[in-house]
Amino acid sequence: MSMFNTAGRVGEIGRNESARRKLERMNLALRHEEPDRVPISDFFWGSFTERWRRELGLGAGASPYYHYDLDWIVTVPNMDPWIRPFETLSETSEAVVVKTGFGAVMHKHFEFPMPEMHAWETDTFEKLEAAEFDAARDTRRFYAAGDNQIAGVGDGFQRHSPPWIETVKSLRPDFPVFGSIIEVSECLTRLVGQQNMLLWMALYPERMGEVINRLGAYYLDMARAEIEAGAGLLDGFVIWGDVAYKKGTFMSPAYWRKYFKPWVRQMVEAAHSAGLPVIYHGCGNVKAIFEDYLELQVDAYNPLEVKAGMDAVELRRQYSHRIGFCGNSDIQVWESGDRQAIRREVLRKLNAARGGGFIFQSDHSVSSAVSGQTYDYIVKLVREYGRYPIRLPEEFEEQGT
Repeated sequence: MSMFNTAGRVGEIGRNESARRKLERMNLALRHEEPDRVPISDFFWGSFTERWRRELGLGAGASPYYHYDLDWIVTVPNMDPWIRPFETLSETSEAVVVKTGFGAVMHKHFEFPMPEMHAWETDTFEKLEAAEFDAARDTRRFYAAGDNQIAGVGDGFQRHSPPWIETVKSLRPDFPVFGSIIEVSECLTRLVGQQNMLLWMALYPERMGEVINRLGAYYLDMARAEIEAGAGLLDGFVIWGDVAYKKGTFMSPAYWRKYFKPWVRQMVEAAHSAGLPVIYHGCGNVKAIFEDYLELQVDAYNPLEVKAGMDAVELRRQYSHRIGFCGNSDIQVWESGDRQAIRREVLRKLNAARGGGFIFQSDHSVSSAVSGQTYDYIVKLVREYGRYPIRLPEEFEEQGT
């Protein structure tokens, strides 16, 4: 467990009382102390939000974050290697194909939840080695509106995203606001595609290692610049770094430790030096390297995907309070709409919240397959049974947590 320092931070001017309570709740939980109740938030698909509004009879501008007064929110600056508008390759009423600032050709069909990457501008290893990017500290990343892949092409499609700093300022009166940065694996997925990334690691392990080190330094500098740009306005930091699939890590643990881990370490240190707790987001089964995140002093791990064999209750038994958990409630159970199964899932996972160190969320994000009534029910369950000290019905109590 890391000892991030929040003492003496600038930060409470302009905050409402609810936001101050939420910040205290988050910080106590991340220090493995028991606040008044378990913090709760999530990452919501736009298509879920539309369904939620419709099913609960809410207005067009309603947001789950505000409606439920959720406990934290994450923001993303422009992390595209090349800062440029999307190049529209084709567009109809049903779909759009654009090339982004990662040089990725992305097909977004408006009826389907997620886009597909079709091709990459950087399509050979030689191009990757020779690539030169816009400056990591380019102020447009933080202070200018414009297109960027991560904010603009996902389950929705958005052009001309607002300036990051304005988003931070607009949210800060009501929520603890976390900044975020991708690390190298996330960059390569977008820049060259996972197949090329893994193939080139196998074919050219040392040369690829040099590329990873260059990208690691690049995004570390960008993280530091973001923290500086958000000085006094940020309450934490998320590192996005998917390195695993359902059964294990994409690359060998040894290769990850040699080339990827040192840059995660420095990102964590940069955030902690600014008094910001760190939540690391990594999908898949990371059991082979989970101990490394404890060593890196990551404050909480997210999302802990159930379908990849991750279980917060078992991890709490194994690692005690050496790391916090953020997520791990099975979205597939949520999608079923089965109230009894949802109740079992939610209450069992609250065992991991004893002693603090737990933020309740789904085990990835809230999809459009979750009904508005289901999410409403889940929030009410967490608010009822997540009060400290945790007291669960006997059938949901688990020993050793």
